[in-house]
This record gives sequence, structure tokens and C-alpha cells, in this order.
Amino acid sequence: MTDYPATPGTTPNRHRDRMRYDVDVVHSILDAGFLAHVSFSVDGRPQLIPLAFGRDGERLYLHTSSGGQLALAVRASGAEGLPVAVAVTHVDSLVLSRSAMHHSMDYRCVIAHGPLTYVGDRDEQLHAYRVIIDHLVPGRADDVRAPNPKENAQTAVLRLDLDEVAAKVRDHGLAEDPDDLELPYYAGVVPLTTTRGPIRPDRDQELPDHLARWLGAS
Repeated sequence: MTDYPATPGTTPNRHRDRMRYDVDVVHSILDAGFLAHVSFSVDGRPQLIPLAFGRDGERLYLHTSSGGQLALAVRASGAEGLPVAVAVTHVDSLVLSRSAMHHSMDYRCVIAHGPLTYVGDRDEQLHAYRVIIDHLVPGRADDVRAPNPKENAQTAVLRLDLDEVAAKVRDHGLAEDPDDLELPYYAGVVPLTTTRGPIRPDRDQELPDHLARWLGAS
């Protein structure tokens, strides 16, 4: 598969030119992100929660408190899963226009829809933890203690298959009205980046190879 299918849920009414259904584009945006926002409904009330996540092929793993609203709602939904939307967004620049209405941002965003299900199998839970931890820092999962039974009971591992998913990308900077070009107001694009700062170690230790490689890649 090279492209995800366009569905009513992934086809906007406006700016369809910004949509990207290419699998590699979607994966690259997900893999570069650290935080997923999950929207869902409980008793008709909309909810939104930010969570750490990791991608394993065409599947997202997330974890949250086992006593939280999301985990309880997912477990109550059974095998059918809880309908959710999951978004991962990067802001790449601020677009400062001569016009108030044309101020904008360049961004990359992935939104996935589908049933979020509870992972009850112990082996898959442990696999999911590794996926999430290695998503934060590649190779990190081999350098930490695995969850103990108490920690595992306090945490719910959740799964979302990437079946209904697409990216939306704005990357063209300024979009000025021709009549505004001679106005005296300042216009321009301010790039934004996320960088890794110097690590603050808990104590005097030799930096592990996986962490040195990751920090050196910034």
C-alpha cells in the first residue's frame, strides 16, 4: 500500500490540496512527533487528552492511567472499541501577513480515526511499552527496567489501527492579496524548530551509546 484511501472522515470541505494520503508522509509526521491528542466522548460529553505514543507499522500504541476516563471508556466498549480521533501536529512556522485575516501557520498534521481498543495480552503490552519508549528515544527500551505487575495494573495500553488516516500539510508561507502588497505593514515567515538541549543527568554516569547517538543527531 502506498496511499491510504480517502474517506468522508479524511476528506475536508476546504483546502483539499493540503491533504496527503501517502503512507510515507503520514508515517514520517507520526514518527517525528512526541505527543498525540486523543478526542473521544463519554456520556455525550466531548473529551480530549494528550498522550505519549509509538507507531508499530500500521498500528499506534498509547498508554494512559487505567483508572482514567479514556481507559475506562475503552474497556467498557469491549471488542468493538471506542470511536476516537487521534491527532499529531507539528508547527513549522508562523506566517505574519500584512492582513490580519491572512496570518497563519505552516504545519504538518496527521489525524487518524477509528476504534481504540484495550490491549489485554501481557506479551503485547510489553511490546507496546517498548514501541512507545523507543519512539521517544531509539534504543531506550533496552536500557530501562520493564514494568512490574503493580505498574502494569495502573496503566492501560491502548491500540489504534491506521485504517482511516490522512495528513494535512500547509507549507507555502505567505499568501497575500495582490491589493495588499504595497501596504506599509511588515510581512514575513518565522520558522520554528524543536531542538534537543544539553542533557541534565540524574547523577554522574557514562552516557549510553543509544543516547549519545540520539543527542548527537540533533
